Amino acid sequence: MGGFLSFVKKEALHILRDRRTMLIVLVMPVIQLLLFGFAISVEINNIDFAVAAPHRTEAVRGEVQRIAANPYFSFRGYISQAEIDDVLRTGRADAVVVFADDYDRRMAAAGPEAVSETAVQLVFDASNPNTAVAGAGYLQNILLSGRQSAGAMPETHLLYNPRMKSAYNFVPGIMGLIFILICAMMTSVSIVREKETGTMEVLLVSPVRPLRIIFAKMIPYFLLSCMNLATILLLARYVLDVPMSGSIGGLVGLSMLYLVLALALGLFISTVSDNQITAMLISGMLLILPIIMLSGMVFPIENMPGVLQGVSYIIPTRWYISAVRKLMIEGLPFAAVLREFFILLAMTVLLIGVALKKFNDKLE
Repeated sequence: MGGFLSFVKKEALHILRDRRTMLIVLVMPVIQLLLFGFAISVEINNIDFAVAAPHRTEAVRGEVQRIAANPYFSFRGYISQAEIDDVLRTGRADAVVVFADDYDRRMAAAGPEAVSETAVQLVFDASNPNTAVAGAGYLQNILLSGRQSAGAMPETHLLYNPRMKSAYNFVPGIMGLIFILICAMMTSVSIVREKETGTMEVLLVSPVRPLRIIFAKMIPYFLLSCMNLATILLLARYVLDVPMSGSIGGLVGLSMLYLVLALALGLFISTVSDNQITAMLISGMLLILPIIMLSGMVFPIENMPGVLQGVSYIIPTRWYISAVRKLMIEGLPFAAVLREFFILLAMTVLLIGVALKKFNDKLE
């Protein structure tokens, strides 16, 4: 154990003395978080909506058909008012259109000069502000098209993100991207650098077992990622005003699992790379781009072709981002993200097994 801890200390000192590495690991996450939190927003379509209508009159069905005919919306069925919160929390719909009991009477009374009672309410899941912004504008335009009465204006409610802040959407994505970047890319490059310079052979002839040497190189990056996790959570809460009303312990535990998965991914990349350039290219092409394009961090998965939606299932960051949004933004307990947790756990076990087997094969 003493030899193992000595290797951990050696690797930690090596990283701390490398100013470029420290700059990338500690400063870049802060810059990216602030950039995405304050400066970048996106637009989406294909918004899922459900309808709560106590009386499905001909007028109500006509309005629903008009909305469903719009290419920006997909109709997911009728629900009761008691189901609204559950439907939005579980992700079965992004918006719910609520028609009043006496919708027909209210709309008939809303003449050009009359101020009628609200006949329609729009309820959105605003944990993803892009969906809420686009959906609110589109639905209002559809419901108001051809009407002259101001009384026809629907009443809109935004849940989970009433101020429509893009940071609510981007903070979970940045967390998924940063942890993969630090743990996977930096770990793989570090191990390959040892092989490329010939120092790996010197380390392998030491009394410490080879796998312990590899784990000793991973531990400093894991600890640095834990520091980044704390920094990101503090910035998100106190600078970007992102709520953390869910399970903080669950969020930290899920993030720790994701860090281990990223470390295993970095070890796997190091086994298929002979030099640092190859490791960087593999990390960039096979990790960074798919994370940005296919994880739901920037582009909604629902808008992608079916083939790419299928590919997104094997992107770990997709499940991590989904779970973090539920825990941070929607305030759900850890039990609500058990599916994502077990998917990430299975991926972690599989990656560790494959990476260690390939590394042992390399040694032999």
